[in-house]
Formats: sequence, structure tokens, C-alpha cells
Amino acid sequence: MVKYQDETLDRTFAALSDPTRRALLARLGEQDGLSVSELAQPFAMSLPAIMKHLDVLTDAGLVTREKTGRTVACRLTARPMEQAMNWLNRYAQFWSDNLDRLAAFVEEDPWPTNPQSPMPASPRAPASHSRVGSARGRKKSTPRGPSRKT
Repeated sequence: MVKYQDETLDRTFAALSDPTRRALLARLGEQDGLSVSELAQPFAMSLPAIMKHLDVLTDAGLVTREKTGRTVACRLTARPMEQAMNWLNRYAQFWSDNLDRLAAFVEEDPWPTNPQSPMPASPRAPASHSRVGSARGRKKSTPRGPSRKT
């Protein structure tokens, strides 16, 4: 049974991954029972392209189609979306709990408001010398090779 739910969840998220399919679902959410031609009206694509998107949504169980005569009406189906929301809510709870623990940890031991000045160097610590500016520290370049004449 778990495998079936995973396949259903995979199909649901795959169907929701396309912006056109999400827009079709949004239209059905606003006005349920639209015919395919009414549903396709605001989109700048062919009716066969809309039908392919509806096939994906139907295969995922997000849309049901009912044919009455020559008209096919589309309706939104909530069950696969509920499964997806349950799956997402588990992870939302996980992150919420972890972020709450992080906030409690940060609030428990606040950083000092006035950071202290850095500690002075130990008098026994050897001073570091930079050789960038001294001529003695520079590497001498090798003599140039013969030049090419063209």
C-alpha cells in the first residue's frame, strides 16, 4: 500500500510541476464543472495541447471528466491533493520544530552587545615579517629567451 501511495504522490507532484496544469486547476477551483473548451479559452495553445495537460491531471487523479453528449465537463478532485498536503505538512512540522529549537538555543545564550576589543598580542610572540616590500625577498626573474621574428 505504501508503494501505491508513493506512486500517487509522484503523479500528483509531476502533474503540479507544470504552470499550465496549475493554472487549469486554479480555474477549476474558481469555477467547477467547466467544459474543456471553456477551460481552454484563456490559454494561448491548441485544444489538443490542453487535452494532453488534462490527461496528465486526470491520470494523477486531480481532475475527473464527465461526458454529456458532445460536451466534456471537468471537475476538481481533492483526494490526491490531500495526500500531497499531508506529505508536505510532515516536513513543515519537522522544519518548524527544528527552527523553534534553534530560536530557543539562540535566545538562551545571547551574544554580548558590546564586543570586547581584541586581546593584545603576547610580548613573547615573534613578530611576523612581510617580505612583500623588501627587495631582498623578491625572486629574481630568469633571463628572457630568444624572441621570435615573423
